[in-house]
Amino acid sequence: MNDNHAPDPEVELARLRAELDHVDGRLLDDVRDRLSIIARIADLKQRHAIPVLQPARMQQVHERAADYAHRHGLSTEFLHDLYALLIDEACRVEDLLVDGDPPARQRLADVGENRS
Repeated sequence: MNDNHAPDPEVELARLRAELDHVDGRLLDDVRDRLSIIARIADLKQRHAIPVLQPARMQQVHERAADYAHRHGLSTEFLHDLYALLIDEACRVEDLLVDGDPPARQRLADVGENRS
């Protein structure tokens, strides 16, 4: 049976995709903001000779993500993998900055300034 009062599926799909695009934009902004904070952490670690690799902190982040997954009915494996990627990128960026890579430092400084 065809319900003439139901929204057009293509219109509804376009609306849902626009919603998804908005969420994706926020997600990308949050990733950018996370990397900007990572740059500040790297600076602090460099100034105070703190090792980049912090296994206890990494474990804490993974545990927090697993707890979030459990509370919200999400896949713990997915969030573990997502945070493994985020942590790997954080370590890569910190390594570049702590090792004194000026172009990397400038790119990340630019990221923090280009918040639009």
